Amino acid sequence: MTEVDPRTARHLIADQGEVVIDEVRKHWAALTGPVLEVCGGFVLILLTGAVPKYWPVPVLLGLAVWAHAIWRILDRRRDRFVITNMRVFRIHGILSEHIATMPLSRILDISVDKPFIGRIFGYGHFVFESAAQAQGLREIRYVGDPNERGLTIQRVIQQAGLRGYAGQQPEGARRMPDPIDRVPRPPLPPLPPLPPLPGDRYDPDGTTTDPLDLTR
Repeated sequence: MTEVDPRTARHLIADQGEVVIDEVRKHWAALTGPVLEVCGGFVLILLTGAVPKYWPVPVLLGLAVWAHAIWRILDRRRDRFVITNMRVFRIHGILSEHIATMPLSRILDISVDKPFIGRIFGYGHFVFESAAQAQGLREIRYVGDPNERGLTIQRVIQQAGLRGYAGQQPEGARRMPDPIDRVPRPPLPPLPPLPPLPGDRYDPDGTTTDPLDLTR
């Protein structure tokens, strides 16, 4: 694994032994839109020759498109999805920094969505189903080698021992029957006979003086 980015390292819980398993950067396909915007900015600036009288308009529009494209490029370069031995979290933002985190115990399912173009160029999108949805971690887009990284998360969850324990399952989840419940058990021994009643009368309420007829 490559060296951990300093922006990522300072968010680790080092005193608890948290280590980075994988640090996912956006696939290069995420830059397709910004690159097209840069090309569109060039086209707008070239229009100054067609309308020389109003040349400031296409120039300003082209510069605005370039500025937006650069912003999108920086945003994608600073967007990181991190898998550790304790949790997954995402760091993104340019001027301000946003962090969304989810413990491994909260992850119920991971779906991998690979569009047709993604299957050709090797990227996909993660969709997380969790016990408590965390904003910013519902969908992670443009993940390179999504199948292998999905398996990495599953391995980390298994190694952390977060599967198969009823106490760590989310509320409302169905508990699988314990294997010991399916083992046949021997029948219980019969109960011993009751001892005979004391005396020849049985009158707990004191309502009768007739002798108890035990032949009935």
